[in-house]
This record gives sequence, structure tokens and C-alpha cells, in this order.
Amino acid sequence: MRDLQSQEGKPLAGTEGAICTPIFSPDGKWLAFLADGKLQKISITGGAPVTVTPVESFTGASWGDDDNIVIGMNARGILSVSAAGGSLEPITKVDTPNGELGHRFPHVLPGAKAVLFAAAFSERPEDTKIVVQDLRASERHVVAQGGTNPHYVPAGYVVYSQAGTLMAVPFDLDRLQVTGSPVPVAENVLETRQGAAEFGSSRAGSLVYVPGGVELGQRKLVWVDRKGAAQPLAAPPRPYGLLKLSPDGRRVVVQIPGARNTLWVFDLARETLTQLAVARYPAWTPNGKRVAFTFQQNLYWKPADGSTPEELLAATESPGFPVSWSADGRFLSFLTSTPETRQDIWVLPLVGDPSRPAGTGAGRKPRPWLATPSNETAPMFSPDSRWLAYVSNESGRYDVYVRPYPGPGEKWQISSEGGRQPAWAHSGRELFYRTGDKMMVVDVTTGPSFSAGKPRMLFEGLYTHAAGPEEVLFSNYDVSPDDQRFLMIEPSQQERNATQINVVLNWFEELKQKVPTAK
Repeated sequence: MRDLQSQEGKPLAGTEGAICTPIFSPDGKWLAFLADGKLQKISITGGAPVTVTPVESFTGASWGDDDNIVIGMNARGILSVSAAGGSLEPITKVDTPNGELGHRFPHVLPGAKAVLFAAAFSERPEDTKIVVQDLRASERHVVAQGGTNPHYVPAGYVVYSQAGTLMAVPFDLDRLQVTGSPVPVAENVLETRQGAAEFGSSRAGSLVYVPGGVELGQRKLVWVDRKGAAQPLAAPPRPYGLLKLSPDGRRVVVQIPGARNTLWVFDLARETLTQLAVARYPAWTPNGKRVAFTFQQNLYWKPADGSTPEELLAATESPGFPVSWSADGRFLSFLTSTPETRQDIWVLPLVGDPSRPAGTGAGRKPRPWLATPSNETAPMFSPDSRWLAYVSNESGRYDVYVRPYPGPGEKWQISSEGGRQPAWAHSGRELFYRTGDKMMVVDVTTGPSFSAGKPRMLFEGLYTHAAGPEEVLFSNYDVSPDDQRFLMIEPSQQERNATQINVVLNWFEELKQKVPTAK
């Protein structure tokens, strides 16, 4: 929190690990934020955070005058929950037959009778529409074409971002209709490829934004040695997300986000980047011949050379996210969730040779391995397949643990001050994990019994974490076969330069001069 009059800033205790933009309550006395798989709220004067509802992720949120919080959940539409706590209730439905892919960045209008949001139709930002939905009549109207992150400001405008430029269009709040044409009112506002524009406004007339323009997402793949020295790969700059290195270290599968996530394979020797599938969350098989992934909500796999189409591994009741394979290829660990136990670790057994075509025969029935009221994520098989490293927030923060596989048995806490994204050394004698920008290592013994040493830091560096809650669910780096280097993602120059926040006072007066047609 930073007081704009005194210019004093301080961290808000209790919000450690928060992800996604925080939002103020209408009276300015509370903040809502996402952390540890929960939508939480906390008083701006301090105190313990209060859980509003369990939720793994969202794309934008807004706190209405009726004390309900609405969140964008993309393909699930816009959902609402009481700020006092409760369950999420849908208030919009994605119009899939007409090409809609998802609803994002909601903004509740004064009186809580309607909500603005961005409706995505493709990966191209120009195909996104700003729409307003009347919650009383369930009617929807288009406000603007090709924009994101809409806000209503009391001066009588809808303000939104369009390719890093803030646009303002006069808007009649009673009729829920535009009354003029959009006009550019501010430039060089940071906007991510996913459409998150870093700006906000107050009811008193101030504008706040992070400068930077459209984030091209030109990230790089780099090798980082155990001392922190980095060496870039020849892979072309792209908005790389998750990555997984092939078992032989010769190829890497990367997820490139967009309205539709795609998986690409980069061949390190040939320096070629080839699209593999429209999918997400990749996991190489131990022999390096196939990649498992999530398509829609089910588990699939496909030859890494793309020679045949993807095949169904298993259908899951909730979205399933593959993470790692046992060394013999007989078991796949994956994540799924239930309302009762939230994010859980499951295992998919495969009978016989894992390279044979997928089928629906006996033995391919997914089963839960660790399901508790806490979140369990990032399950990584040890090289000898006798242990699973994973992340849990059972203590109130995320830490790395190890349990025997298939179990039961004692668990060991590996991280000492919080930890995420575990990865085993191929030797089986070390376990790596990340805490903030630090790469940590712990010496371990995996046989005949398990033991772990004291965590120590290998290096610290600004390398990309997975976006939002994916930082907890998956490891966004990988380890070379000789355990001496780490394949990581270097952030774009814009990401590194986003260190300034601009505040414009009395902005409404400037807005009225630039767009005088407002009523």
C-alpha cells in the first residue's frame, strides 16, 4: 500500500504470495486478492485475511456496490460471489456457437445492475469485443470493438485499452449505450498479450497506469548454470510460457499462450521450432517419443514428431493437467480438482508398454493419490519412481514435500521458508525448487530410505515464473541430463522495465476536454 499524500509505502502483511491484480471494495476499506487457491479479502488497515471462496484462477475481478465480487473465468464466463463469503454463481454464459472463447476482465457498473467485460473471439486482440450485460434482463450490447479491460468512470465514459492506448467512449449509464465515438486519451499503457492492461481509475478522478505499451512477449530460452551464468538458446523470441525438456535433453516442448494455447517443439541441434498441438500443460514420456497434454479438459498424448494425431489417454470429470511420468512409463501423475478437496494429485496407470496406442481398456482408470482440503500440486516422480515430490499449502503457505510412492508412508518437508516448482536431479541425489527468484537445492538420499539435507541457494535471477496460479501448479524450468544447467525463460525487456507507476491527478477534467461529446 502506498499513500499518495504522504508518499509512504509498506507491504500489507498477510498478502504474501498474492497473484492477480488486487481490487478495492467500493468504500475503499478492503482489498480482495487471489492467493493460495482462494479469493481473499483484507482490511487496508491490517489484520488477518478472510477467505471469500476457493478459486484457482481468474482473469480480472470487480467489487460491486451490492457487495458482490465478480470474476472473469474465461471459458466459464463471469461468476459472482458475496464478499461475505459463499459459492460462485454464473452471471454470463460464453456464446460458444457464435464463436466466443471466453469472458474476461469484468467491471461492475454503479448500482450493480450491469457488468462490462471483454469477450474474446480469437487469439487476435482486434477480434475482442467490449460488451455490457444488463443483469436484470440478461441482455447484452457491444460497446466497442477490439479492446480489453473496460472501466466505467463517473465522468460518463467507458475507458478501455486498445493495443496499449487508452480509449474513451461516452456512455449513457441509464440506457447502457454508447453516445459517441471512441477517442484515444492516454498512450503507452502496459498491456500483456493476454489482454491485461495495467491501469485503473478512482471515483475522485485520478488515473494510475504502468507505462510500457503492448507487451510483445519476446521472451528467450536460456541455459543457466549452477552459479547463475546464463547462455541463450538459438530459439526465436516468443511469449513462452511453460516448458519441458525432453529426457535426452535434445528438444524442448514449450507452451505459447494466447486465446488458444499451443505447444511447440524446439530442436536444440537443428534450431527449429515446430507446432505440435493446440493444447496446454505438456509432459514428455520417459522414452521421449510422446508428449502428454491437456486438450479441452481431458488427458491426451501425441508423438513428439507430430506423425499421428493426438489420442485420448483418459477422460476426467474436472480438467486434468499432466505433470510427470514414472521412469517405466506405467504411471502419469496429474492434477485435477473437486469442490470438496480443491486441487488434488491423481495418478493414471497405463497397462504394459506406454508407447502403445491409447485405449479404454482395463487399467486406465484414473485414481486419486493425495486429496485433502489443502491444495496439492506439482507432483514430480523421482528418477527411481519410489517417491513423489509435490507442493502443498497445508501449513498456510506453499512448501515442497516428498512422500513415498505408491504409499502410504511418512512425508518430509523439503523447503524451509516456502517453496514451489520442485524438480529432481537426474542423479536422484538432489531436489531443486524455487522460492521467489531464488533457485534452491537440497541434497537427498532416496534409498533404501529417504533423507533430506538443509536447503541452500544455487543462484538468484529474474527468470519468468508461470503466469498466475500456474506458478504453483507446475515447474516452469527444467534440468539438463547432467544436472549442471537449468533451462529457463528470460523475461522480455518490457517485463524487466515495468518498474514505474504513473499517477495523473484531476484526469477527469482532461478527459472531458478530449472527449467533449459525453452527456
